[in-house]
This record gives sequence, C-alpha cells and structure tokens, in this order.
Amino acid sequence: MSPQPPFGPGALVLVVGPSGAGKDTLMSAAAGLLAAEPSVSFARRLVTRTDTTGEDHTPVDLATYEADLAAGRYPLAWRAHGLAYALGPEVATRIAAGGTVVANGSRATLPEARRRFARLFVVHITVPLAVRAVRLAARGRESAEEVKARLARAPDVPLAADLEIENTGPVAEGAARLAAFLRRISADAAAA
Repeated sequence: MSPQPPFGPGALVLVVGPSGAGKDTLMSAAAGLLAAEPSVSFARRLVTRTDTTGEDHTPVDLATYEADLAAGRYPLAWRAHGLAYALGPEVATRIAAGGTVVANGSRATLPEARRRFARLFVVHITVPLAVRAVRLAARGRESAEEVKARLARAPDVPLAADLEIENTGPVAEGAARLAAFLRRISADAAAA
C-alpha cells in the first residue's frame, strides 16, 4: 500500500523562488555535494512541458497527468504559468522510509504542502529583478515581451522560510549553504 498524507517521518524540502532565481542551478550543485549521502535525494518534478532545456524535470502529457492526479498518485501537485506540475509517488515512498527529499516547488502550493507533509522545510532563493531579467532572457524559452510580463506578474515576495539564499554570489557558495542545511535536516531525522 502506498503512503498517505501526512507524509512522514522523513522530510520534504521545497526550494522556492521566482523564475530565474537559480533554483535548479543551486539544487544541482548541492546534489553533487551530497552524492555520497543516501538519506538525501533530489526529486524530478513532473511537468506538462516537453522542452527540458535548463530545467531538471520529467515531461508528462496532460492526459496522463490528469489521470494520475485523479487517482491520487501525486503527493503534491499544482499549476503555474499555464503548466501542470507534480511530485511523483516515489517522493512519498522515500519520505515514508525516513529520507529527506528536496524538490523545486511553488510558493503558491506551500499551504497545501504544509497539510500534506509532517516535516516540511522551505528554502527561499532570491535574486534582484535585473539579474532575473537577464537569466530569463538567456533561457530562450520566452520572447522579450513574455519575459517582461513574467517579471511584472511574479515579483519575489518575502515569505516565512527556514533558509534564505540570495543567489547573486558564486554558485558554489549558495550550493554549500543549501547542502549544509540539508545535512542538518537529515541528521536531525536520523537522531529522532
């Protein structure tokens, strides 16, 4: 039988922040630093986007997404920017086994995540607007007008986070902070 909410005893760490803040970059670098630590894993989101450029995700078609959502297979799902996102059932399984799972998430889904996970931690990645604009343009997924509209509709807002990282320094610096935070969470879980 698959785990049911609230998912635990392990932890979910949602890495949130606006598009272009560098969430995937920091998570990828932190994953490299934690490669020898099996208690920490990094989830691949399911996204109804076929383009995998610059974002670590597994594409899923909308019909499959809707069927799996209706069947309750996703421990967390949300919609943003005209796309559907989800964390796969392996996330709940790893957390049920006591692991710490790190995922790129949405600020809008935090209230639901707090209800669904016994131990939820939030890492908020921020970056100045001008830097976000350059990064979004460099991705090449949107036109200049679409980037401008995205920046206007999705400003970075303060939120209650367990860790804040302003991602304007070297990637190694931000990744080291994230990895140290994840090690503490994992160690706390092991000691409990």
